[in-house]
Amino acid sequence: MNNEKYEKGLKIRTQVLGEAYVNRSIENADDFTRPLQEMVTEYCWGHVWGREGLSLKERSMINLAMISALNRPHELKLHVRGALRNGLSREQIREILLQVGIYCGVPAAVDSFRLAREAFAEADAEASS
Repeated sequence: MNNEKYEKGLKIRTQVLGEAYVNRSIENADDFTRPLQEMVTEYCWGHVWGREGLSLKERSMINLAMISALNRPHELKLHVRGALRNGLSREQIREILLQVGIYCGVPAAVDSFRLAREAFAEADAEASS
């Protein structure tokens, strides 16, 4: 796929999620999953994340809350790492997850805190290597 929104989305997706993750997702796509990768890159990252109304940092904050509320552990861990890349502090992430606990339930917050700690450990290990 090669269009302006896709290219914009690929740039933002790589900036937020990291080059290794994005390359692996695209390279591992097959005939069944390739359309999903293209849709996510173009529409999610190019059309929505590429809009000017919110900063990447603000979008990360919203995503952490929504993904926590939806109980999507793989995506949450990935987006915690992205939030760090977008300039959120661990304290800000903690506050978002506390907010999730009040409005979405303690079990959602407990799982989210656990996953965030795992993402922090991975980020620390990557930074020290």
